[in-house]
Amino acid sequence: MDTDTELSDSWWERVKYYAQLAIERVEYGVESVKELLSTLTIDERWGVIFKFEDIDPNKFAQLVADAPDWVEWMA
Repeated sequence: MDTDTELSDSWWERVKYYAQLAIERVEYGVESVKELLSTLTIDERWGVIFKFEDIDPNKFAQLVADAPDWVEWMA
């Protein structure tokens, strides 16, 4: 059994789940997205952002327009 693959799949499923939540939270404002991201590890945050942009580029553009300093949240 390859546990690295299982962990990787589990990590990716978690990232996709949180990306969907982030997309939904855009409607509630920047602080809502920022709060969600603050609960994740740095790797998860970046994964969420990459997946978010992939799933819904328009909402991602809205987030970036509403919060041009979003990259600062990622550290």
